[in-house]
Amino acid sequence: MFLTLWATPRSTSTAFEWMMRQRGDFACHHEPWNELYYYGEDRVSQRDAHVEARDGHNYAAVWKSLSDESRAGHVFVKDFVYSVEHTLTDDHLDEITHTFLIRDPERVVQGLAKHWPDCTWDEVGFESLHRLFHRIAERDGKPPSVMYSGDLLDDPAGTAAAYCDAVGIPFVADALEWEAGDRSDVSWYGEGTGPWHDNLRASTGIKPPKTTYPPLEETPRLFELCQRAQPLFDEMREYALVPKPQKAVQ
Repeated sequence: MFLTLWATPRSTSTAFEWMMRQRGDFACHHEPWNELYYYGEDRVSQRDAHVEARDGHNYAAVWKSLSDESRAGHVFVKDFVYSVEHTLTDDHLDEITHTFLIRDPERVVQGLAKHWPDCTWDEVGFESLHRLFHRIAERDGKPPSVMYSGDLLDDPAGTAAAYCDAVGIPFVADALEWEAGDRSDVSWYGEGTGPWHDNLRASTGIKPPKTTYPPLEETPRLFELCQRAQPLFDEMREYALVPKPQKAVQ
């Protein structure tokens, strides 16, 4: 099984990935295409153009590696569509069980801009995510599974259980708890690696964040990004999975 969670940045997606890692039945990969987007031999972004790519670190090689691994066992990938959409052929789409995670645009833009004040519309992630959602829905004749981050934070067990049901894997309640500590398995982003996962390092499960941000209205460019993303988010949220009642989860 080649299971992919397509997310927006700062959407609790890495915490969900950490839960998937606790299960023990999936080989989990953290943003392999996003790393290529910034650091690969055939990188798309010049944000860190000064960083030299590793030999052989390119889209073709990563696709082959993930495809080969998925034929041998269960693979879970968490990533952003904008990182890889230009290589998503129909053959690649057919390999994957596609799922989606969305968060309120205000929180996405605020969280992303905390680290990248110059974040672009592409990096906010909603347009490519929305486009792939419809591409999969049209191909399959039904919408793919969508989680809403607010549901995941408010009801981790119920939302994770609904997700597992939707993709046909068992729900593992114990995977929702872990020890605080090192998160190097999900860190790759150069000098900026550390702050991205401060909350995850301190976490012992999926819980609502306590981070506060200045209002987006104070920065017109960021506020405009949020406004552009809102209708895309609103449409996808209509398809969000309904968390399972607690009695059904236990």
